[in-house]
Amino acid sequence: MESRDLRQVNSISVDQRIGGAATFARGRPTASFPLVGNAYIFREAIAPIPVIARSARPVLIGGETGTGKELVARAIHAASERANFPFVAVNCGSLVDTLVDDALFGHEQGAFTDARARREGLIARASGGTLFLDELEALSAKGQVTLLRVLEDDAFRALGSSRLEHANVRFVAATNTPLEEAIKTGSFRADLYYRLCVFSINLPPLRERPEDILMLAHHFLRQHAPSDGPIPDLDEPARRALAAYRWPGNVRELENTIIRAICLRKAATISVSDLALPIDSRAIQLNGRTFHALKQETIATFERRYLERVMHEHRGNITHAAFATGKERRELGRLLKKHHIDPESFRRL
Repeated sequence: MESRDLRQVNSISVDQRIGGAATFARGRPTASFPLVGNAYIFREAIAPIPVIARSARPVLIGGETGTGKELVARAIHAASERANFPFVAVNCGSLVDTLVDDALFGHEQGAFTDARARREGLIARASGGTLFLDELEALSAKGQVTLLRVLEDDAFRALGSSRLEHANVRFVAATNTPLEEAIKTGSFRADLYYRLCVFSINLPPLRERPEDILMLAHHFLRQHAPSDGPIPDLDEPARRALAAYRWPGNVRELENTIIRAICLRKAATISVSDLALPIDSRAIQLNGRTFHALKQETIATFERRYLERVMHEHRGNITHAAFATGKERRELGRLLKKHHIDPESFRRL
């Protein structure tokens, strides 16, 4: 097994080539965030980040839970002119009606009975930087009105203060559910939605980017392996199990699975039993197909899509593709032959 240092060098070179660690520099020390993935649908989703970062307008990030919305928000912040100022994150579910004004605006000493000292609100704490509003759909009706007022006036007043202050902050919000449906039912204000959705990014669920599963798994193995030992590897059945699972919790669930496997593994190599994946009852029987048949079909589909993508990225060069995928050249060649993929068809003149 390779040493940790060598594995880290290899992972950095691969990430730089595929954009696995999204890096956006704007005249300051480069900040790197692990936006790992090579699937076309994922790369298309994050492609606008550098352009969006150049603006100070609000951004709305959509996607299922665990798809990496906060990482994208941090990448936007790091690539912007606000990168040297705070990034402040808050879960909108914690902004209850009775405290929302105090949480956002802060208060002066003596503003109310328990206000024994002046306290800055979230907007003041994020001054010059970015305020990230996670789970926006959980914001109460009163909270929506309060936030809308700040966006419209670009100003706020701390509780107990007569001084109007400029809201020098960029708002980036994230939602787990499509807000258009909430607008139709009346649980979310349309005017607030349109204020926040100047720019939008929608992150795909992990099940729609299966070619990224093993890449992400190896990224988390490197990230969470003990610092005093070699990085564990996955055996072939474990790889197949990761590729076949639907990941309802998306990237976060995959990361937790890898962390658990690293801690509970019984040998140097991680096995299927170490992963302890739950059984997906929806996949056991589908349109008359058995679980085994569906699993084999899913694996074959994943393998073919992954191989086609990696051949496209490396212009049919099997040696380069083998290095990028962590496979022996001969093994990769056998997989290409198995799926009737001709490397010559990917070579460009």
